[in-house]
Amino acid sequence: MDVFSADWLGICRRIVAAQRAIYAATPSSEERTVYEGIGEGGDHTLVIDRQCEDAVFAELEQLAAQGASFIAVSEERGEVVFGSGGETRVVIDPIDGSLNARRTIPSHSLSIAVASGSSMADVEFGFVHDFGADEEFTARLGKGARIGETPARVAAEGERLEVVGLESAEPQWAQAPLRALEGKVYRLRVIGSIAITAAYVGAGRFDAMLSLRRCRSVDAAAAQLFVREAGGTVAIGDLPLEQAPLDLDARYPIAAASGEAGLATVRAAQGA
Repeated sequence: MDVFSADWLGICRRIVAAQRAIYAATPSSEERTVYEGIGEGGDHTLVIDRQCEDAVFAELEQLAAQGASFIAVSEERGEVVFGSGGETRVVIDPIDGSLNARRTIPSHSLSIAVASGSSMADVEFGFVHDFGADEEFTARLGKGARIGETPARVAAEGERLEVVGLESAEPQWAQAPLRALEGKVYRLRVIGSIAITAAYVGAGRFDAMLSLRRCRSVDAAAAQLFVREAGGTVAIGDLPLEQAPLDLDARYPIAAASGEAGLATVRAAQGA
C-alpha cells in the first residue's frame, strides 16, 4: 500500500477524537500531572503524553496492517519502523504545548506530518489540530492550505509587523530578542504551542512568529508546510529546507512570516 494513498485527514480526525476523550477523562491539572519516565525526545513523559501517543500509534498500526511501510518519528517513542521502513516519514507530536495541556490551558495541539523523505522539504501533508479553538489546519504540498474547509492565506505585508507570535519564551531567553523587536512590532502574543503559533501565520492571524530556543522537528514539520502552502515563508535556522532533518535529534530555531521582510525582522531578533 502506498502511504500517500491513505486517507490522512480521516486518520488524523480519528486520532483527534480519541485524544479528546483522553482529555475529557482527565479534566484537572492534578490528573494530568502524572509522570512515567523520560521520552526519546529527552523530556519527562506524562502519562497523558503516552496515552495521546498511543492513540496515534493505534491508527499507524492499522495502516501498517494494510501493507504500508514507513518510519514514524515521535517525541516519546523515537523512531519506529513499520513494515520495511523506507524513505517515508510520519512525524508526530502527540501534544504540542504539553505544559498548556498539563495545566488545562486550552491551547495545545496534535501535529502530524507525512513526508516522502527525511527533510522538511519532503513534507507532503501537514495536520495541526488546536484543541482550544477546536480548529484544524491542513496542507498538502502544491495544493494549498486550509482551516477546516476554508482556504488559508497569509496576511498582506505592511510597513510594520502588527502581531507577532513568540514561542519558547523563557525569561532568560527573551530579553535581547524583545529589545531587537522594539519599534518594529506592535504587539506580541505567546500561545505556548509552536505548531499553533506557526499555523496562525499561515492563517493570516499573525504577521510572523519566532521561537527563542531550538525546537524539534516534531514541533514544526506540519506547521511549516501549512505556512508555505498559505503563501508565507519559513526559516529553519540557517538550513535550507532540503537540509533540515526530520529526525528526533535535530534541533533548530524556527521563524515564519507572511513575507521576506517580516522574516528578516524576526530572524534578526532570534540572533540578538
